[in-house]
Amino acid sequence: MSPRWEPNANIRTGRHVAYNLHAHLVFVTKYRKGVFDDAMLQRCEEIMREVCAGFETELREFNGEADHVHLLVHYPPKIALSKLINSLKGVSSRYLRAEYTGRINRIGLGSVFWSRSYFAGSCGGAPLSIIRQYIEGQQRPV
Repeated sequence: MSPRWEPNANIRTGRHVAYNLHAHLVFVTKYRKGVFDDAMLQRCEEIMREVCAGFETELREFNGEADHVHLLVHYPPKIALSKLINSLKGVSSRYLRAEYTGRINRIGLGSVFWSRSYFAGSCGGAPLSIIRQYIEGQQRPV
């Protein structure tokens, strides 16, 4: 009897491709200013989930601290990661600056929300459970 093929929930398929691409992204606020509180992090996650959905990308994990956020994204090979990152940072910056103007102005961020730099790491070699544990372990401000 041949072994039964078990479907893997992480492997997604397209017309001519099967893939399992994950990236760990970290975005830092300008000058590492501690702007995020729990409510603002929650809103940032909502915005980033919407952006990811528009790119046919799944935001698997999200967490952060006062001055940065961590994302674990599952994305198709047709997506240029730099374009996704540009959109995530641009859209979230516009919405957060509009919705939290008073808080952002008090902290002194001005018209720029995110630092120009970011971290993007491939998660191909690490088990996703380890990456998830790491992101979940990032502390949200109290």
